[in-house]
Formats: sequence, structure tokens, C-alpha cells
Amino acid sequence: MRSNSFMMVPLSLLAWMVISQPVKAERVCQVTDPTGTPLNVRDRPNGQVVNALRNGREVYIHKTAYDRQGRPWVLVGGYYKGVYRTWGWVFREFVSCYNR
Repeated sequence: MRSNSFMMVPLSLLAWMVISQPVKAERVCQVTDPTGTPLNVRDRPNGQVVNALRNGREVYIHKTAYDRQGRPWVLVGGYYKGVYRTWGWVFREFVSCYNR
């Protein structure tokens, strides 16, 4: 009985670690802003700018949403210094996708 309780703590910790990590999306995309300037990353579709991504940056799309004018926005994430992060919302027309 005692050995079972010792196993539960590591298993619970492992489960918490897996659940708390951001999930990487499957479709690979790149920032392709035709203006040549970094693409604004926002806290919500058409919201406040919180970051910017350069052209060529590899991103993964998590969700799609539409603003009041019906324009598509996508929630993106990617790797930065070896760590996967969810960055925020970008205008969908400035992201080009392909399958790996």
C-alpha cells in the first residue's frame, strides 16, 4: 500500500506538467507581411499591440476568430529560444501556411 502512494505523487506531477504546457498546433505557417515591417501581434483580434513578428518567422495557428468587420484573425504561437509560446493574435492575411 505504501509503494502505491509514492507512485501517485510523480504521476500527478507528470500529469500537471503535461496539461500546463501550451499545445503546439499541427499546421506550420510563416509571417508574410507584404508591407516589409514586422507584423503586429495583438492581445485579441484587432486589439492592443503586445508584440511584433518579423517576416519569415515560423508560427503555428491555434484558433481563428473574426473582428466586427468580418476580417479573419488567428491566434499564433511558436518557438523562441527553444521554448514554445503562444504569442497572440495576428491578421490572417499576413500568414502563409503549408503542411509538413
